Amino acid sequence: MLDTFISQILATSAIEWAAVVLALGYVWLAARQNSWCWACAFASTAIYTWLFWQVTLPFQAGLNLFYMIMAIYGYYQWHRRAEGESRVRSWPWPWHVLLVPGLLMIGWGLANLASGQFNNEFLWLDACIQVLSVVTTFMVAHKVLQNWVYWFFINLASAYLYAQSGLMLSACLFAGYIGFSIYGYIQWQSELRQQGSEHAYS
Repeated sequence: MLDTFISQILATSAIEWAAVVLALGYVWLAARQNSWCWACAFASTAIYTWLFWQVTLPFQAGLNLFYMIMAIYGYYQWHRRAEGESRVRSWPWPWHVLLVPGLLMIGWGLANLASGQFNNEFLWLDACIQVLSVVTTFMVAHKVLQNWVYWFFINLASAYLYAQSGLMLSACLFAGYIGFSIYGYIQWQSELRQQGSEHAYS
């Protein structure tokens, strides 16, 4: 088992290594609210769009194509707002209770529609990750705190999916993202509390 894992890591292509390094740069900078995260996101997702298409994960390929567009949108959102408007915000929990099941149903429907065209036993997981990730990326662009909770579960599912698809380095990356999700949540929650304190004393 360990020998197989090591051999798969050693066999990882240079282009996948580049995607992984850039992806790590993205999540680290995003947690610190550094706008350079969007440049890393654009480059990494451009590579992943091609990689996922090669291993017949069409929804992941489409998702990363979407991420490329969102990298431009996210950069614009983070820069266009005045200092007082570009702040972390929180959505009420009832929104998430309604939102998540609805998104999973959409993912299930997409997988059923694509099942006749693509032969992949994990198509449903591929589709659900795509749908949840689309919404969560908008949450990042608009600095919604709960995006990190969504990413925690998305990254867990993605690590499993990529491992099953033979992309072991990317699976390790997304397993590492689970820790970054916790780090990002703590960072943004701390800023949200600070904003509340500033507002209370203003």
